[in-house]
Amino acid sequence: MTEHGLRIEATRHVHCTVIRAGGELDHDGRVRFSACITSVWDWSQGPVLVLDLHDLDFYDSSVIGVLAMAMQRMEEERSGGRIILVQPDQHLLSVLRLTDLLSHVELADSVDQVVAELMVRAQDGSPGRTSPNVISRGGEQDDHC
Repeated sequence: MTEHGLRIEATRHVHCTVIRAGGELDHDGRVRFSACITSVWDWSQGPVLVLDLHDLDFYDSSVIGVLAMAMQRMEEERSGGRIILVQPDQHLLSVLRLTDLLSHVELADSVDQVVAELMVRAQDGSPGRTSPNVISRGGEQDDHC
């Protein structure tokens, strides 16, 4: 399994960056996935990274390494960044729970829901981290990492 089987797409929204990954995320793909996160880090304030890993056919512990790297950077920068996982499977949830990383991420049902809720909160001037909830597609920019 190599990085050639990994597909990564980043979409820039006004209040967050959505990163969708599909295929196989193994040790080789981890480098590419980490590089993608690094390249889009400043696309949103914080940053707010919305990760949709639903289309991954295979992943190993590398996914935990990538998440931990992003969490550590957010902690070091004290940036108020957020990582929101969209519909993680039960295996990933259980690994996150075992590694005590689950408390450092937020969970959501859909990308559209997250993007819409962030837009509504920004318009209302509402701060906060609650579970994301609705969508406007204005201001997007796609990039294949």
